[in-house]
Amino acid sequence: MSSTRDIDSLIEMMAKLPGLGPRSARRAVLHLIRKRELQLIPLADLMQKVAATARECLNCGNVGTTDICDICNAEKRANGLLCIVEDVADLWAMERGQAFKGRYHVLGGTLSALDQVGPEQLRIPQLIDRVEREDISEVILALNATVDGQTTAHYIADQLDGRVTLTSLAQGVPIGGELDYLDDGTISAALIARKAI
Repeated sequence: MSSTRDIDSLIEMMAKLPGLGPRSARRAVLHLIRKRELQLIPLADLMQKVAATARECLNCGNVGTTDICDICNAEKRANGLLCIVEDVADLWAMERGQAFKGRYHVLGGTLSALDQVGPEQLRIPQLIDRVEREDISEVILALNATVDGQTTAHYIADQLDGRVTLTSLAQGVPIGGELDYLDDGTISAALIARKAI
């Protein structure tokens, strides 16, 4: 029986996390062991608590510890704006920007014929139901600029056509971006979405 079996198992488990490989996981685990009282024990306690309480918001699909998340419960955010995102990470990214003050709807992915993901596997029926139930005036399609993301955006636009105003995020040159480093698709999108100065 190895004296490091549990530690090795922890390293293997950590290495499965996004952004961590075996070497990064090993460094993280060694750091946590060295800081056992300050970091490892509180982290283990928090992970156990989150494992027991984390759930998906029944309304939008966000992750929190209650059936309806804080964003859906905030009355000031009931302003008729609904932002559609692919997953919770996209919602959290939008919230970091602190520019959007409406509500969200998490699809849980994108349509993909190759992966056999249709509207029923995503939260598209719930989206259509929300638009009919709630006082939604504008739906913002904040989907990734991939083939599947654009296919999903077009499908949603067809389903909601005539019911609400549909918009999408602007695409093109990022702030601080240099044209020489941009791909052809980004430059094309920037030209199409150009505006007067």
